[in-house]
Amino acid sequence: MEVERVIAELVLSEEFGKKLETLIKSELKMEVREFAKKAGISESTIYKIVSGKRDPTLRTLRQIAKFIVDKAKKGEDFVAVIVSRAVLNMLVDRFVEVDGRRISIREYPANGFEEAIVSAVRAEKDGAKAIVCAPILSPTVEKIVRVPIVTIIPKEDLLAAIKLAGKKVASQ
Repeated sequence: MEVERVIAELVLSEEFGKKLETLIKSELKMEVREFAKKAGISESTIYKIVSGKRDPTLRTLRQIAKFIVDKAKKGEDFVAVIVSRAVLNMLVDRFVEVDGRRISIREYPANGFEEAIVSAVRAEKDGAKAIVCAPILSPTVEKIVRVPIVTIIPKEDLLAAIKLAGKKVASQ
């Protein structure tokens, strides 16, 4: 299930209630009552929404979306990438194919060492199957998490940055 697409189709649908009921039963393989309980929404509210007697409030819509996202994330294998926001902005793919398996990529932005350590612990808690991070971070992360750590070796980027720095020095 592509969560963003599913939520967008649900929200933009003229028949929100019917689409939600179909999603609950077909995609999530749940009963409406179970969905309501696990999503933290009253059964009567969900039943009114799926029957078309009531539109969801913004708060209820957020709860529905959060539950769908959380449910989808629990079932997927993913690799956590812990780098600065600037580096994450260059990442365009959200999945990688490995031996015929689709592995999700989850971003954990960190702009400092402490933030990166917290992100690594959070990524493991979220269920990351592996963590990709910078060489300065990886020895510490390896000591505190139990998932495999892969270190980014930015040789080409490093050389390009050195050349750029050289150009700046030369132009002064």
